[in-house]
Amino acid sequence: MKHLLFTAAALAAFSTPAFAETVAITGGKVIIGDGSAPIEGGTVVIRDGNIVAAGKDVAVPAGARTIDASGKWVTPGIFAGFSRIGLAEVDAVNGTNDKSGGDSGFSAAIDIAPAIDPFRSPIAVNRAAGVTRAVVAPEAAKSIFAGQGAIADLGVDSNPVSKAKAFQFVEFGEDGAGNSGGSRAGTHLHFRAMLREAQAHASGNDAFDDDLLKIEDARALQSVLRGETRLLVHVEGANDMLRLLELKRDYPAIKMVFVGATEGWRVADKLVSAGVPVIASALNDLPATFEMLGATQSNIGRMKDAGVKVAIGMINDRDAHQLRYTPQYAGNLVSLQKVPGATGLNWDEAFATISSVPAEIMGVGDRYGSLKAGRAGDVVIWDGDPLELYAAATTVFIDGVQQPLANRQDRLRDRYRNPVEGDLPKAYDR
Repeated sequence: MKHLLFTAAALAAFSTPAFAETVAITGGKVIIGDGSAPIEGGTVVIRDGNIVAAGKDVAVPAGARTIDASGKWVTPGIFAGFSRIGLAEVDAVNGTNDKSGGDSGFSAAIDIAPAIDPFRSPIAVNRAAGVTRAVVAPEAAKSIFAGQGAIADLGVDSNPVSKAKAFQFVEFGEDGAGNSGGSRAGTHLHFRAMLREAQAHASGNDAFDDDLLKIEDARALQSVLRGETRLLVHVEGANDMLRLLELKRDYPAIKMVFVGATEGWRVADKLVSAGVPVIASALNDLPATFEMLGATQSNIGRMKDAGVKVAIGMINDRDAHQLRYTPQYAGNLVSLQKVPGATGLNWDEAFATISSVPAEIMGVGDRYGSLKAGRAGDVVIWDGDPLELYAAATTVFIDGVQQPLANRQDRLRDRYRNPVEGDLPKAYDR
């Protein structure tokens, strides 16, 4: 079936080195992505893969290819705050699912970067929807620690990893308890014991008292203990968040980021005091589990109002396939402002939750997530408001290279749009 995924032209794109050019996108409604207001009739200049300038009175360089974006919106590419993109084709088919370390016996040492496959069909589908970069996390197997995640781009080339070993991912709450013998208390004990073993290894003691960590796992956790690598923690319930903040006081160098955080609004003031940012699920509004009894669509708005740095992510929400829903989720937060008693975001704040804010939370805001000078040339032109369902991406640049927008779904649609009697089109003609 993989022969159906790419046309000959698309396959050639993987073998042909991409090149960046000088491009000026003029006349559009320019969104910088940092929470500032749109700029009508703005210009964005990309050169050598980077943003040179974006604003109202930006000069067009001599010899630049000019794209007229009049009547359109021009934004930074969507930065997906949490995903498993490139790690699975069909979740239920083990041969196409590389989300976790499986039965390898390793936990924190797992590096997900080599498993991110740019040939997976969801890459092209989400690229065509304006998603240019994503946080890609491993899934926990038999330990609370899942391993090291990466920042990836969705470009049509064979090098998807922008930053390997960008963070460590760990499960708390109900999922963490499931990997710790069914006990939240066991989760906390596992966490402390694993960090203790990592500290022991750092001091030259490889004779661990138990079997929680292999030496490679201990090495991987040392950068977390030193605060060099972020620790993304999946946690949903307010009480679990409070207990994690207590753990953070014991390990002050650890840079924690909470993921999911359905009940984050309950403890928003504590998150602000601890300086813990959040990559939250935008539409958790039903008590799907007991740790989500406080679910509300106002969660992100309330945390933002309290001063929490918060972005949108999609943990356990078709996170290997449907990152293209991210702008819709942000748009729903804008719509919440019209619901009596609800707390949403204004348009500028909402777009920032899917562009600059997740990049900043992940420590790469100086490179990705906005149209500020010096950032990577990840730019999308839309035929309408990108947070509205009717809008579509018409042009996508990643690292200054214009990307093809065709994908397998398009080709299947065209193949079967007008069926007639006779032989079906041959699968390998395309």
